[in-house]
Amino acid sequence: MMEFMPLIMFAVVCLVLMLGYPVAFTLSGVALIFAFIGTSTGQFDSAFLEAVPNRLFGIMSNQILIAVPLFVFMGVMLEKSRIAENLLRTMGGLFGNVRGGLAISVIIVGMLLAASTGIIGATVVTMGLITLPTMLQSRYNPALATGTICATGTLGQIIPPSMALILLADVLSSSYQEAQLQMGIFNPESISVADLFMGALIPGLVLVGCYMAYVLVVAWWKPEMAPAMEQSDQKIRAFDVIKQIAPPIILIITVLGSILTGIATPTEAAGVGAMGSLILAWLNQSLNWQQIKETLDSTLNVTSMVFLIFFGAAIFSLVFRGYGGDDLIEEMFTNMPGGVFGATLVVMLVIFLLGFILDFIEITFVVVPIIAPVLLAMGVDPIWLGIMIAVNLQTSFLTPPFGFALFYLRGVAGDSVRSQDIYKGILPFIALQLLLLVLLAIWPELATWLPDQVYG
Repeated sequence: MMEFMPLIMFAVVCLVLMLGYPVAFTLSGVALIFAFIGTSTGQFDSAFLEAVPNRLFGIMSNQILIAVPLFVFMGVMLEKSRIAENLLRTMGGLFGNVRGGLAISVIIVGMLLAASTGIIGATVVTMGLITLPTMLQSRYNPALATGTICATGTLGQIIPPSMALILLADVLSSSYQEAQLQMGIFNPESISVADLFMGALIPGLVLVGCYMAYVLVVAWWKPEMAPAMEQSDQKIRAFDVIKQIAPPIILIITVLGSILTGIATPTEAAGVGAMGSLILAWLNQSLNWQQIKETLDSTLNVTSMVFLIFFGAAIFSLVFRGYGGDDLIEEMFTNMPGGVFGATLVVMLVIFLLGFILDFIEITFVVVPIIAPVLLAMGVDPIWLGIMIAVNLQTSFLTPPFGFALFYLRGVAGDSVRSQDIYKGILPFIALQLLLLVLLAIWPELATWLPDQVYG
């Protein structure tokens, strides 16, 4: 019984989270209770808990994680400065007079917003509030409208610069070095945030292309589902398009380009992005002290939540290791039928199911450190693994009935659409994301080719 204590502890955490208790306190609380039980019965060495202060100090002094509050600030500021609203109005006027054009505009604006913020909840809520009424007024099929908004809102999971990819890169880097040390490599290589960003570019663009292709096919096959907008008296000039699109694109290129080219670290680039969002809000004539205060409050709340989860995950990880969880997972994967393929398939399935009850931050800092070292020691490419996990979680966040993105949109849609419409509309986009996972499994080069060409 005691040898399965790590799995029992993990199951208890999932159960308590499903009851609605806060994630950070659940992780640390359950871990400490199991540590107390193990110490009392002689099954757990309390010396593992002596490493807690060093772990917490390591989190606070991690240079990469300093980028988190800066990227959150950038995303919240862009959300509150009506840049997305102006973008959609301009793009809608540009493409709206063709069938499916409004949905294409939503995908393009959502992609830019995802690259600017990287926060799924904020993107889905913002796109839902701004675009859903317009699409319904234009007689779009409610299922197609809600499916497009939900799917586009989750692009922040895979389109760099993504906060999810930054956190994944930090965890995978430590796991990769740990795996190499286990293999007897005492001069281990590492992966960087730039590696994961570069690896996500092609899959992210492929996914956006698939979304657009699906919308165009639906508009051609069933025109009544995605009709053209009624002609407006207002002419959209090329200058208006450039004026609205150029600033966020310049910001994205500045932030992402400086990371990929090695000019700036992720933290330095995040600082540039935060300052750039302030400048864009000022240029958009929407910057005021109330907005700054609200942005700072939101940034503080999100950052505090993220770092509390870091602390809880660190304590959980130490207790899990103290019970021999690492050895148990390694033995399970090593003896699993199908070798590397079988182990990877099981991990992807588990992560997909956990995505129903856990956010990407919890999965990144609780699940990935447990499974990644074993898979990486079996020869799995760390960049490919990171992209697979990101796309997998993105799919999980869309899957009924527990997908987080569906809850976000349901919360802002009101009575204008039914839940059945949201569930029905998202299914084709889930199929497209599963197709991307299959393509990545068959051709890992989709994720690894670009980083090898640039940094190899």
